[in-house]
Amino acid sequence: MIRVAIIPARGGSKRIPRKNIKAFCGKPMIAWSIEAAKASGCFDKIIVSTDDIEIAETARQWGAQVPFMRPTELSDDYAGTIPVIRHAVQWLQEHEGSVDYACCIYATAPFVSAEDLQQGWQLLNGTAHDYAFSVTSYAFPIQRAIRITGQGSVAMFNPEHFMTRSQDLEEAWHDAGQFYWGTAAAWLAEKPLFAGGSVPVKLPRHRVQDIDTPEDWTRAEWLFKAMQANVVAE
Repeated sequence: MIRVAIIPARGGSKRIPRKNIKAFCGKPMIAWSIEAAKASGCFDKIIVSTDDIEIAETARQWGAQVPFMRPTELSDDYAGTIPVIRHAVQWLQEHEGSVDYACCIYATAPFVSAEDLQQGWQLLNGTAHDYAFSVTSYAFPIQRAIRITGQGSVAMFNPEHFMTRSQDLEEAWHDAGQFYWGTAAAWLAEKPLFAGGSVPVKLPRHRVQDIDTPEDWTRAEWLFKAMQANVVAE
């Protein structure tokens, strides 16, 4: 079985310019994803899908391969993850041979760990599932969420749960935005990720942080440094 890690990293980040190779806690952001993939021992190849020459060179310096440059039509603000991974899997199969499984690892996922990648593989390997991906739980019951109306007042999304105790509500989970293991067949067919063919890899909330804004970046560095200090202390 041929297993490939695919790290999508386009060059046109708007809110945090050059986000994928911006220094994060001493290394280019993308380096953390590459190193986690290498440490997991799960992959025959680790490739980066990018449209950017500088990102490609940085990826190679940290041990990833960049066998192709991503097409322009898959590099704009509207390019989805599934079509990007589909393109990479298809290219590899046409030019370098068979691919059985591919794991998309986001370039801006410094909290991803080798152990989580291994767990994802274990959950997918030998099963009928299409995908295994990282999730984490919401900190507050989503059934008791409120909206702010156009008139500036508030309203509950689910008013029937106004009197329901928090502990009696079903726990809700969301995509942790770190990695997505999948069969090559699922990627090529562009099967949906958030569907019955997927299984979750549950992560604690303190190891999940979206990094979309400068504020997110600062918070992520605080969390990351605290985690690293805790590891050293142990």
